[in-house]
Amino acid sequence: MKPIAHIRSDFSTKFGIPRQSGLVAELKGKIIFEPEFRNPEALRGLDHFSHIWVIWEFSASKRDKWSPTVRPPRLGGNIRMGVFATRSPFRPNPIGLSSVRLEKIEWQTDAGPVLHVTGADLMDGTPILDIKPYIAYSDCHMDATGGFTSNVANSRLEVMIPSEWLQMVSPAKQQALREVLANDPRPSYQDDSNRIYGLAFAGLNVRFTVSDKVLTVVEVVEL
Repeated sequence: MKPIAHIRSDFSTKFGIPRQSGLVAELKGKIIFEPEFRNPEALRGLDHFSHIWVIWEFSASKRDKWSPTVRPPRLGGNIRMGVFATRSPFRPNPIGLSSVRLEKIEWQTDAGPVLHVTGADLMDGTPILDIKPYIAYSDCHMDATGGFTSNVANSRLEVMIPSEWLQMVSPAKQQALREVLANDPRPSYQDDSNRIYGLAFAGLNVRFTVSDKVLTVVEVVEL
């Protein structure tokens, strides 16, 4: 297989990317096709769908070996589960799957047709292997159960961003940043109130601390 496209997103590193697609609807991304796949005919009819499946490669998590069990971060990093019972990036084949909203198709650009999507959980530059339409009558299972994820406690945080730092963030991206932070980007096994974390988002280094379920931004600087 070879990439058909790459995504442009606000995440230049893995840290802070939402753990599932759709968790932060405000996140915007662009899917830009490789030259040989820029034929508009390949997208005929796609603009009639509200959501799409994006099949992609964990390009930053490739390994020569794989393990039958992994430690999901949401279980504290101490409990092992079967790799096929998780969405861990460390798999025999490093393939990811995301359901995102297709906001629009920009048909005429210097890079050919461009897909504008929201809710993506992908790092900037991630290779896209395929795109398929999301079909509600077959893809949505109302009686589905969530396995071990059903027991994961709500980890949303209260977010405090002082105005001196908030003004460093583009108004169009402020709500997306709030939601990314509220979803607690830290690994579940880290709970040090004195530690300062750094999140690369939209060309900025957002530094923050967490104490008693309150996340406070302490500095925002340009990368």
